[in-house]
Amino acid sequence: MNGGLCLRDVARNARHLTTGFRCLSTRVKADFVKLTTPNGFTYEQPTGLFINNEFIKSQGGETISVEDPATGKKLVDVQSGTKDDTNYAVDCADKAFKTSWSTQDPKERARVMFKLADLMEQKKDLIASIESMDNGKALRLAKGDVQISIDFIRSSAGLADKLDGRSINTGDGYVNYTIREPVGVCGQIIPWNFPLMMLTWKIAPALAAGNTLVLKPASPTPLNALYFASLCQEAGVPAGVVNIIPGPGRGVGETLTTHPKIRKIAFTGSTGTGKGIAIKAAESNLKKVTLELGGKSAHLVFDDANIEKTLPNLVNGIFLNAGQICSSGSRIYVQEGIYDKLLPALQKYVEEKVTVGSPFDETKFQGAINNKMQFDTIMKYIAIGKDEGAKILTGGESIGKDGYFVKPTIFYDVREDMRIVKEEIFGPVVTISKFKTIEDGVAMANDSEFGLGSGVQTESVSTALKVSKMLKAGTVWVNTYNDFHSAVPFGGVKQSGYGREMGIEAFEAYTSVKAVRIKFE
Repeated sequence: MNGGLCLRDVARNARHLTTGFRCLSTRVKADFVKLTTPNGFTYEQPTGLFINNEFIKSQGGETISVEDPATGKKLVDVQSGTKDDTNYAVDCADKAFKTSWSTQDPKERARVMFKLADLMEQKKDLIASIESMDNGKALRLAKGDVQISIDFIRSSAGLADKLDGRSINTGDGYVNYTIREPVGVCGQIIPWNFPLMMLTWKIAPALAAGNTLVLKPASPTPLNALYFASLCQEAGVPAGVVNIIPGPGRGVGETLTTHPKIRKIAFTGSTGTGKGIAIKAAESNLKKVTLELGGKSAHLVFDDANIEKTLPNLVNGIFLNAGQICSSGSRIYVQEGIYDKLLPALQKYVEEKVTVGSPFDETKFQGAINNKMQFDTIMKYIAIGKDEGAKILTGGESIGKDGYFVKPTIFYDVREDMRIVKEEIFGPVVTISKFKTIEDGVAMANDSEFGLGSGVQTESVSTALKVSKMLKAGTVWVNTYNDFHSAVPFGGVKQSGYGREMGIEAFEAYTSVKAVRIKFE
């Protein structure tokens, strides 16, 4: 077989086109490539588009070159999907939704998902290594990402048979009840900063609720998404339920956003792209949309904060994952009574503790920036900060000639109108400002078009509760930061988007409510 169709196949394909379904198994199979991670795991990496439980070649013949951010060297080429490939995947997902996944006992969906989580548990060291190799993040952080992903799949599976409706009492003469139903085929588009975690945050509630899906991973980081697909095969996920297509936004992403059979689109990425997706989704078929977008999150430190406990929280807030987290606490506001004590303590802590180097050196806190474009953006903003007159407490430089490494950078005594204060940098760069009262600090924190994360460091329960209520953000971390749990919802307000990932709230976007009202004669 070379991928061509005989006349009988052509006729059969024409009939499927007429009925709106084209899910044929005549596509060319794609290769698996043997890769070895820097810490010694050798495994078979899928390189094809994953559609209808097969790894296949793209109809366009294009590929994506995937590189190691720590070295800048190519790892492997994977297939790059097209509009035609995406249409094919949607047809397969649509058939699976109608015939095998949404109609079965939720306990069976849960059984498959629990098996998938078990397989991930068995392979978690390999999966973490793939994540570090593909993304550039520190291996110890990647291990945490994998565990959160496993936990969330299990948490979602446990809710599969509990997504019930309710009975409603309107007096004699009527019986009223609601049914919570899956929405259908879901399109999902994820970023490169948390390739596995973002994938599971979107896939798990979709599957548990009875939906099927087509997911586009970010072009720089498709490896774990495709490896995850192979585990779906092994776990017994039926054909067409999970489809994963690496490829360009203009081809794959736009097709998902505008496709009439897609009933829900989930996107994590930039605010500008998210706005465009919301408009196109509405214009196509008014599909449901959830958006987790940019951030410029504020982290407030009050006079009564314990400096020793606060320092690691500030560091996790901004330098975790090299600052490549939408919710990073990239604006630190310190109350004036503690400001002069905190700055030298933070400088010393960062210079001693926030070590930078190979993601596979587990003594290093911070790994590589994911790609050259983002590396260049970060260095541009550091130059802008210097030009704007901001003072550098530490950092402000790149490291080495190979790969994409940036020193943790702290600007202080900044003005609130500076670009490094207002614009999302998405890297290991933070600004520090001073404030007087609670009201002053909260006003500065809320003076942003973004509202994803926020942080409060205080020993006062009263201050914690008061400030948490006043902050305009989807998440408030108190005496911690970037501290995620599968049961706690995550998402933004304002231009950081809408909808929630994780927690029971995640299922709102993947279900619809039907009301039934029966009148007695």
